[in-house]
Amino acid sequence: MMGKNVCFLVSEHPFLDARIFKKEAKSLVNQGYNVAMIVPRKDGYLFDVNGSVFNESFLSPTFIHEGIKVITYEQMYPEKNIKDLHYNLRSGNYTRFTDPLTQLGIAQKADIYHAHEFFSLYSGIGIKRALTSKGKRCKLIYDSHELEPDPLSYQAQNIKKIKKQMLEYMLKELDYIVTVSESIKAWYLSIDPQLRIEVIYNSPPLASKYEPGQSTKSDLIIVYEGVLNQKRGNFNKLLDVLEMCNKTFDLKAKIIGGTKGSKQDCSPCIPPHLEDKVDFTGWVSYDSIPDAMKNVDLGWIDLDAANSLNNSFAMPNKFFSYLNNGVPVLVNQCNDMDKFIQTYKCGYTVKKLQATAQDYFQALLLLHSNRSKIHEMSLNSRKVMESHFSWEHMEKRLFTVYSRLAKDM
Repeated sequence: MMGKNVCFLVSEHPFLDARIFKKEAKSLVNQGYNVAMIVPRKDGYLFDVNGSVFNESFLSPTFIHEGIKVITYEQMYPEKNIKDLHYNLRSGNYTRFTDPLTQLGIAQKADIYHAHEFFSLYSGIGIKRALTSKGKRCKLIYDSHELEPDPLSYQAQNIKKIKKQMLEYMLKELDYIVTVSESIKAWYLSIDPQLRIEVIYNSPPLASKYEPGQSTKSDLIIVYEGVLNQKRGNFNKLLDVLEMCNKTFDLKAKIIGGTKGSKQDCSPCIPPHLEDKVDFTGWVSYDSIPDAMKNVDLGWIDLDAANSLNNSFAMPNKFFSYLNNGVPVLVNQCNDMDKFIQTYKCGYTVKKLQATAQDYFQALLLLHSNRSKIHEMSLNSRKVMESHFSWEHMEKRLFTVYSRLAKDM
């Protein structure tokens, strides 16, 4: 059968990324596809989702892991030569696509290529052109995990302009877009209404050990899952929220994840009087997240939606991870998450594009005094994942995209 050999193209993500490896690649293998992934090393080593380096495992340039062939190359930084890349796309041929990702991709002679970033899509275009010129038909999917270029981001205007033009060239040659939110889908369709596009949310497989939230205990526990750094997590704001709330009621925070780049859990500095209010689990394996989310009341997401369309449109992993475990979401006013929460009554939105600690304090005060509301939102959170949005539902969308492309070959 045509369309059975699949090659994932990755330019930045860790190879064990939840969406790329744990969900999409594993689902396709279970469905009978042969899956290869071409993934970057940093200074010779593959890196984990928490940024730490595998310096004692996965050392071979090519290996099989959980039924998936992994081919590695040294990471490149193509944005440094963005004008050359723009020229290569505009040229319409493939001879100047000399980067290792393109070259390794051509050698795979796959039926379907699935690119996961803006720059791996660039390589995908080179691969498709090269194979087409040799008489080999193949299809190209762009898995747009985020909106790039983001019109509201702080990037230099000329770079954004070049990237927008590059994207328009690339959209003409790819076969399908998969993306993570309805607004990103609408944004692509505003560029080209003819695009074939499917939304596949970043949701996990249904957690089996679910217990509905407890509405009787006196304290309130807010959980944050993911990376804490200058750009993500806003840990200082969370400390301010804890400070304010604990003058009125008992609020605790649980952090699943932490700082990147270390096996050790480098917890940020916590004032001594708040130390007993913060519980760091450190990085836990993908499968242990449900255990780590037991007995928490609310999942926190705080994004700057004023200076990033990407943030406004985002539906991050942690959003669905919370809901999957029956944890209602507390988020500021990000368009897609807010719409989802209003539709399915599974969380609370602070109506600010940039929310302050004071804004969250007011919201938590309200929720703390209305425990039955939290309990109801917890039941709704789990219900909507069971009925519509768990990975078991999303993978069906993925299989539909693949079978449509295979039919066209």
